[in-house]
This record gives sequence, structure tokens and C-alpha cells, in this order.
Amino acid sequence: MPNTKSAQKRARQSERRHQHNRQVKSRLKTLESKYLGLVKEGKSEEAATALRAVSSALDKASKARIIHKGKGDRKKSRLALKTIKPK
Repeated sequence: MPNTKSAQKRARQSERRHQHNRQVKSRLKTLESKYLGLVKEGKSEEAATALRAVSSALDKASKARIIHKGKGDRKKSRLALKTIKPK
């Protein structure tokens, strides 16, 4: 329980940021799973669009320091390797 006014404000800010960060991370996981599902089904057109969406979301999250920059880059790289290669 915060004792001072400033500590109360910091607690409110912290909770608000925590909720927002959780929301962004949840969206990242959803986008990633949708992309992997499309790759598994063999839908290359939709998968390419989904990969761009995932990459953009990862870049925005790492720019806002919601996830670490290296983690975002690593995830983008590994997801790009899973793309469907034409025969």
C-alpha cells in the first residue's frame, strides 16, 4: 500500500502500463499464431501478408520497449525462415 501521494500515482501509472503491455504482448502472440497457421495450411499469399503484420507489430513493440529489441529481431528472423518456398 503506497504511503505518499507520489507513490500512489506511480502505482496507478505502473498498473496502467502493465495492462497495456499485456495487451500488446497478447496481440503479438495472436498475430504469430495466425501466421504459423497460414504457413501450416500452405496459404502463401495470406502468410506473406501476415508476416508483414507480425514484423510490423514486433518492431513497434520493441520500439516502445515492451519487448527487447533483440527478441523482436530474433522472432522476425525465425518466422521469416518458416515462409513457404515456391518449388
